[in-house]
Amino acid sequence: MIRKIERVLAVGAHPDDIEIGCGGTLSKWATSGTKIYMFVLTLGDVGGDLQIRHREQQEAALILGVTQFYWGDYKDTKIPMNKQIINDIEKIIHETNPEIIFIHHRDDTHQDHKNLANATITAARNTKNMLFYEAPTTFHFSPTVFVNIEETIDIKRNALIAHKSQINKTNIEGRNIMQISLANAIFRGVEGRVKYAEGFIPLRLFI
Repeated sequence: MIRKIERVLAVGAHPDDIEIGCGGTLSKWATSGTKIYMFVLTLGDVGGDLQIRHREQQEAALILGVTQFYWGDYKDTKIPMNKQIINDIEKIIHETNPEIIFIHHRDDTHQDHKNLANATITAARNTKNMLFYEAPTTFHFSPTVFVNIEETIDIKRNALIAHKSQINKTNIEGRNIMQISLANAIFRGVEGRVKYAEGFIPLRLFI
């Protein structure tokens, strides 16, 4: 980005989604003084114990340098696309006044990711900059915006390690989430001509 970014909001369906999709970028901005806000809509109760996942997410947010963290009260795997969730997201947007919003990509095989993306698009209709990030369940993802995360790849890794209960829950035999995340950072880095990168698809982007 050419100009300095003051406030960023990252929205995710479950604990660890944001860290996977844009953790390196968030930590990079946090170290430069940007205020980072995170809004996670569920506690990820389908994927594990609620208290454990709550604690892991709070620890990961501290590692990334998050300014303020917000929880939603939606049920894992049951995030809707309706007026209520749009209102809830709008409330956080009004409170944080972000210059950029990060959200799941609309093309995703997980219904929570897809519904949350569409709800956020509506809730953020007056926000100038909005970028889609990717997850292991995302498809049709061809980024045109890249962020060099060589300086923060270890912070991203440590934030993912904080989600101890989820490290091996990838549904891919012999591969944990850090390995998958690192492989993706290398691949996006090759695309962006750097060592490690995160890639994004813009809905809108002013530079």
